[in-house]
Amino acid sequence: MGNKNKTISFRVSEDKFETLREIAEERDISLSAVFRDYVDTLVDHDGQVTVAPDHEIEAARAEETNTESFPPKVEVPKSFVREHERLELEAEHLREQLEEHKRYVTKLRTQLDEMDQDEVILLEDLDEGDEEDASYRIGSFDDEY
Repeated sequence: MGNKNKTISFRVSEDKFETLREIAEERDISLSAVFRDYVDTLVDHDGQVTVAPDHEIEAARAEETNTESFPPKVEVPKSFVREHERLELEAEHLREQLEEHKRYVTKLRTQLDEMDQDEVILLEDLDEGDEEDASYRIGSFDDEY
């Protein structure tokens, strides 16, 4: 089935009718075209249409151009910007330190894995043994990582 046009009837006062006819004459269109345009606009905007005189529409457009565009812009004090930049630098520095620490821990774990189990002495074992038996040296990790 195709789209069929339906007829809509409007009842307006005689004064309103004359005003609508003047609008149609100004725009050099038929009175029914004025109604069709209105109904099309009404449907396109889910019934949220307000009919207003041209001077009100022009005033509203002028007001819109004077207002700020979207998204709104907010002026921020320089102290806030500086503090934000300082915190970003500090966060970057902390991330670098964390990466350095992770590399160091990885290096220590690798060294521990490479050692023979006989060379590894647990601190708990030191307490149980004689102090005179042997002298132990806790590993030196002076190498760069």
